[in-house]
Amino acid sequence: MDVIRIDEFGGPEVVHVADAPLPEPGAGELLIKVKAASVNPVDFKIRSGKYPAVQQDKLPYVLGRDLCGVVKACGHGETAYALDEVIYANTGIERGCYAEYVVVKESEACRKPGTVDETTAAGVPLAGLTAWQGLFRHGGLLAGQTVLIHGGSGGVGHLAIQFAKAKGARVVTTVSTENVEFAKELGADKVIDYTIDKFEKEVHGLDLVYDLIGGETQERSWDVLRSGGTLVCTVQEPSQERAKNHGVRAMRYRAEPSGQELCEIAALIDQGKVTVHVSKTFELRDAASAIKLVEEGHTRGKVVLTVA
Repeated sequence: MDVIRIDEFGGPEVVHVADAPLPEPGAGELLIKVKAASVNPVDFKIRSGKYPAVQQDKLPYVLGRDLCGVVKACGHGETAYALDEVIYANTGIERGCYAEYVVVKESEACRKPGTVDETTAAGVPLAGLTAWQGLFRHGGLLAGQTVLIHGGSGGVGHLAIQFAKAKGARVVTTVSTENVEFAKELGADKVIDYTIDKFEKEVHGLDLVYDLIGGETQERSWDVLRSGGTLVCTVQEPSQERAKNHGVRAMRYRAEPSGQELCEIAALIDQGKVTVHVSKTFELRDAASAIKLVEEGHTRGKVVLTVA
């Protein structure tokens, strides 16, 4: 089968098509014929050698962390899935999804939302689980509370806005000028154009800051939290000293595969409460260009690879 692999760390030029043997599912696993796989920031971090979980000893390495595809074989033991069912999943770091076939643990998988196609569904798993776990598992967001989402127009951010609204929270988000209307369409209650206004002058007393940006944005976020509030970040470890001084919780986390949470997300999609925005698609062989586009930043929603 064809896979998209790196044999060394570097720029887009190290991403290439390679031949690999067809994997075999073990107990509790499914062999999936991949229909689509999404592009995430982790892909260019791995490619560049800047992701701690993938070091030199893991090379050569097949890229890709999530997918939508068709069950073609099951490992030994009982399974909840039938052949030719369509699932979506976020796989463990050791199994790349930029491939014609991939083995998925049954615990990582959920049936595809019935109201969207395979390409759209592929855009959900990693971004969706990142948003879901950040807001609810780590952020403890509840109905009636207010969350500030930094970076509300990207892959994770555009889902986070909708998840928070679906749970009954009030949502404030920061985006660039060209994404203000997009964020409003997603349901954000207050949209701040960070190129014009400083968010710390617009909001205060917040229950949660969900930070997808880091850096200066994070440093300016401490003062907008209420005492006892929470700052959750995906990209930078927050200062525990600053958190203590402000009387808040703060953490960085990485999303974990969870078929159960994907099923909760699928239900919201099928209920019409969450819309997945795919801004651009590429064929699998053009993965290097797709990753470069995401690396350059400012993509709206998700970029997805289709597998013929």
